[in-house]
Amino acid sequence: MAVFDEELKQLKEKILKMGGLVEEAIRDSVSALTERDSKLAKKVIERDHVINALDVEVDEDAIRLIALRQPKATDLRFITTAMKITTDLERMADQAVNIAERALELNDEPILKPYIDIPRMKEIVQRMTRDALDALVNGDKRLANNVISRDDEVDDLKFGILEELISYMVRDPATVSRAMKISFIAQYIERIGDHATNIAEMVIYLVEGKIIRHMAKPEEK
Repeated sequence: MAVFDEELKQLKEKILKMGGLVEEAIRDSVSALTERDSKLAKKVIERDHVINALDVEVDEDAIRLIALRQPKATDLRFITTAMKITTDLERMADQAVNIAERALELNDEPILKPYIDIPRMKEIVQRMTRDALDALVNGDKRLANNVISRDDEVDDLKFGILEELISYMVRDPATVSRAMKISFIAQYIERIGDHATNIAEMVIYLVEGKIIRHMAKPEEK
């Protein structure tokens, strides 16, 4: 294997490692909430620096490869896309930290309501993240499109949660603080889904050389 090919392989491996850590952070942050596990919430916050470090590493590696190897066509697209993907992954991890911070606060208060749709949202965005990265590895446009299509489901669950929380706050002003924190968590998870969608869109760019961000959602073919 040529040296450059090996360097590209290592770059892809770092992205996948970062993605795995982000998936773990998403899972653990919501588990910290639903299981009222403040120790786990603190671990999510403490581990964020590892993801940040990988983000910097990928950017540095990508810049070095562009400067030294002067890649063209598909290779150049992959390297520039890699930097954008890790930016989205890092922001997803930041949202997981936000969830963990709200979990720490809510775990010290009485439970407002059973957590039902929050875990559902988490399952969807976690799978979206995994599938977006699988689409990257395999150059799978169909899977990338499937990730994009699932973003609406996440949005619908978020709006359902917000409507329910509003009804709690209207009935009992004493619930406002807790309800607002839960609503923030729903919005953090929804943003994770947005970032997974961004990654899927970048995979389509990588495969086709076609930018679809800010355009109508593509039809599956």
